[in-house]
Amino acid sequence: MWQSFDYPWDTFLPNMKLGKDLVTGLDRYLSSWKETNDPFPGNFTYGFDLDGFPEWVLREGSIKRMRRGAWNGLRFSGITGLTPNSVYGFEFVFNEKEIYFSWNLYNSSTLSRALLLPNGNIQRFTWIDEAQNWVLHLPPYLDTCDSYALCGVNGNCNNNNDNSPACNCLKGFEPKNKEEWKVAPGLGGCVRKTPLNCSENGFLKYAGLKLPDASQSWFNYSMNLEECKNHCMKNCNCTAYTNLDVRGKGSGCLIWFNDLIDIRQVTQNEQVIYIRMAAAELVQIDSKKTKVESNMKKIRVIIGVSIALPTIVLVLGLVLFIWRKKHHERGFFKCVCGSSSNNANQREDPEVPFFDMATIVHATKNFSIKNKLGEGGFGSVFKGTLKDGREIAVKRLSENSRQGLSEFKNEVVHIAKLQHRNLVKLLGCCVEGDEKMLIYEFMPNKSLNFFLFDQAQSLSLDWPKRYNIINGIARGLLYLHQDSRQRIIHRDLKTGNILLDSQLNPKISDFGLARSFGENVTKEKTKKVVGT
Repeated sequence: MWQSFDYPWDTFLPNMKLGKDLVTGLDRYLSSWKETNDPFPGNFTYGFDLDGFPEWVLREGSIKRMRRGAWNGLRFSGITGLTPNSVYGFEFVFNEKEIYFSWNLYNSSTLSRALLLPNGNIQRFTWIDEAQNWVLHLPPYLDTCDSYALCGVNGNCNNNNDNSPACNCLKGFEPKNKEEWKVAPGLGGCVRKTPLNCSENGFLKYAGLKLPDASQSWFNYSMNLEECKNHCMKNCNCTAYTNLDVRGKGSGCLIWFNDLIDIRQVTQNEQVIYIRMAAAELVQIDSKKTKVESNMKKIRVIIGVSIALPTIVLVLGLVLFIWRKKHHERGFFKCVCGSSSNNANQREDPEVPFFDMATIVHATKNFSIKNKLGEGGFGSVFKGTLKDGREIAVKRLSENSRQGLSEFKNEVVHIAKLQHRNLVKLLGCCVEGDEKMLIYEFMPNKSLNFFLFDQAQSLSLDWPKRYNIINGIARGLLYLHQDSRQRIIHRDLKTGNILLDSQLNPKISDFGLARSFGENVTKEKTKKVVGT
């Protein structure tokens, strides 16, 4: 019976099988269009290469352009983004009847599809009802090192921060032509420094690599790793071996013959591969490693001795400085927030209402991780509920945050006496021991940043709402710059510091970098850059 899922063309849908029916010979693979608007067959195909151990391969005509690496029980060894998640599942099946890869969505009401584009890129799109359009949900995995055999045989590709490939030879190998390699790293590939002989060999362990092209490989699902090693040792043409399945303690055997090609560094890869080396080369590698470790040990001893005495003096000075600074800080917070003792006379007429520690602990459920709203340079912010039902946001200063302490103190000084409908309201503070906290009114709609940069949420902000937010921010700034008792420049105004209440009214927050000026001052100079 003919069915469309057997002929996917350029589209990979949930529950569709990409692979080969080994009984009927039916091969299901993706084939690109010639152009975006031209369904004539294009140059690219994407399917399984069944030579050796099966692998997913992108071809342009008959030429390999990209390879995903062998399946290792968890993922294809060359893919970092294919991990268990709450959106979709996937499976790889390989038995005597069929071989295929498939994926499925956990939410059946979601519409999603993967597409092989005319340029060879593979992207996943999701249908968004509000936008009435297919939106790119998952960008292509491809980076420069995904280009097939970019660094040649026995070469290893590792992307730099600027996404430019860095080709290096594997340990025990060197460029075949050093002059060509200097001009174009990877050109000509790499050869062994010490040729193999069949009797005196060993293996060098590598981790975090995309497994080499398996088109010239042999595999067995029943062997363990030690049996795999012995099998490789008996075959003079065997160049590397590994487990087929990395789950648990590992199982199965995958063996390569001849040169190793299309290797790259992959950070998210639990698999190791053992590459065959001449015994003499292994001795040299171990000797270099031992020498480096010995030199590093000597350097550490010299450095340790040379800095020990100055360090002791510095530590003692630092302890004294911290002790004096802590006493100064405690004085500041007691002055602004009142004392944490039970003496009523010490709490009279504080700048900011005082909350005791027990109230805050009860409100935040002992600072439960479920109540945590976020974290910044000052420390963490928690949601809480007071006994009278009021919802609050508690900014808790981290003990290790020196920058946060400066901003924390600055915020208390500037916001204590400010009252405006478009400024976040400071309800009080709590100072007890080393704990320092500010308590604000809770903003249920988070920040403007949450709405503007989320595709679904941004659709809920129509123009009247946006205008109201803009107008409110302007009113708040006008108050700070002109109408408050002291002129205040915020200096860190951004969407993340504009909070929204239940009616989406904006409130300016985070005065940690604010600066105040005299009533008649209209110009001022600053000596450092602050803000975002």
